[in-house]
Amino acid sequence: MTYREARMQAAKQLAAAGVENEAAESWFLMEAVCGISRSFYLLHEQEAMDPVQEQVYFALTRQRCGRMPLQYLTGEQEFMGLPFCVNEHVLIPRQDTEVLVEEAIRVIQKEMPEAAVLDLCTGSGCIGISIQSFCSNTQVTAADISEDALKVAQKNAKENQVPVKFVHSDLFKEISGSYDMIVSNPPYIPSKVIETLMPEVRDHEPIKALDGKEDGLYFYRRITEESVAYLKPGGYLLYEIGHDQGEAVSSYMRENGFDEIEVIRDLAGLDRVVRGRR
Repeated sequence: MTYREARMQAAKQLAAAGVENEAAESWFLMEAVCGISRSFYLLHEQEAMDPVQEQVYFALTRQRCGRMPLQYLTGEQEFMGLPFCVNEHVLIPRQDTEVLVEEAIRVIQKEMPEAAVLDLCTGSGCIGISIQSFCSNTQVTAADISEDALKVAQKNAKENQVPVKFVHSDLFKEISGSYDMIVSNPPYIPSKVIETLMPEVRDHEPIKALDGKEDGLYFYRRITEESVAYLKPGGYLLYEIGHDQGEAVSSYMRENGFDEIEVIRDLAGLDRVVRGRR
């Protein structure tokens, strides 16, 4: 079977399974399996595909048809222009979260270039590692309750060559010291909404990293209340939020003594980040 025939067959299978952008996804799988560039493909698409690679390619295609996320199959996802390894133990980094990182970087570069930063619920480490990468004089500590997630984050820090410190902790339980900034993308989807998510998310991404309990706000309440003991005077707390959570999270911040509270929107015009200052 030629490269072109394999791609066409894979795209047809993906489309039948309800996978969107089947042409692009069939290419990404081929790129991951064969390690070829688009220019190579265009020059050699009528040549026979290696039989072993062909077997692997269609095995991955079958998994994608079962709605396994593409990023788990390729093992990687770009975030803030940086490469991140991902697997079923961590959420796949999303472009929405770059709004949080960009705001953190803006504040650090403007006001506290040598900030001590705590990244709670770090998952793949994409938030803390990106901050450390773009603000090299910061000291980033990243924490997660999942040891499996921390293994992924540690690998990502090593591959991106940044000195992030990792802590196995249920929120602040094992955290010590004080910080100029705390950032977090905590679980924020209401429990009852989980079943309505896309199968790629609902059936494959770690539920513990998604489920914000009954109203989706449980972790915002806990982190906001507990953060006051770890933030330095004038320190910042920044969250990623769901599009309808800005008012509630802002209210929790006010109740716990934060001011200069601002809700920041993403490129789609939806509320995405809340920032407050002690």
